[in-house]
Amino acid sequence: MAMMEGGNSGNPEELAVGCLLSIRTTLGDEFEGQVITFDRTSNILVLQEGSKPGPRRNIRLLKANYIKDFTFLGQSQDPLDPSVCFLDLTALQAREDVALRQAEADAERIGVGVTSEAQSIFDALSKTLPVRWDKTVIVVMNEVRVSSPYNSESVIGGTPAANDRVKKVLEFERKRLQLRSSSGQ
Repeated sequence: MAMMEGGNSGNPEELAVGCLLSIRTTLGDEFEGQVITFDRTSNILVLQEGSKPGPRRNIRLLKANYIKDFTFLGQSQDPLDPSVCFLDLTALQAREDVALRQAEADAERIGVGVTSEAQSIFDALSKTLPVRWDKTVIVVMNEVRVSSPYNSESVIGGTPAANDRVKKVLEFERKRLQLRSSSGQ
């Protein structure tokens, strides 16, 4: 058993590739992992989390000075041994593409240069209707436009039914916002 108390005894540099550890951080996290490498220059320990076999593993980069203590659980083979390690680069690229598309979609839902009230109205409309920003104008169903001050009188365009629906949602959201602000939340 090797223990490192508060970073005083033991040293991540002494941990060999493949060591299985139970780690407690100074931030209160506890996890098990296998040492992939220790980068002396950046003082970063690279760990493969978990000890269960399976095709997917999480990699954790941990600054060594955040290790409160660790327990040596055993030694295993090199986790990056090419005979047992396989990275599906196509799947990783697909996951990255999905994450980037989602981040772009999320960014498009945030108004630039609008008040928090305008953003709240946009968010409320987006729960039931397709909406997007056109600068500071909320475009609903690609036909109804709502401009500042984002009330019933500032709704233009679209079919009468679409226009009325947007006005009703706006009125409801404005009442909800007033109730929330008057209750002090």
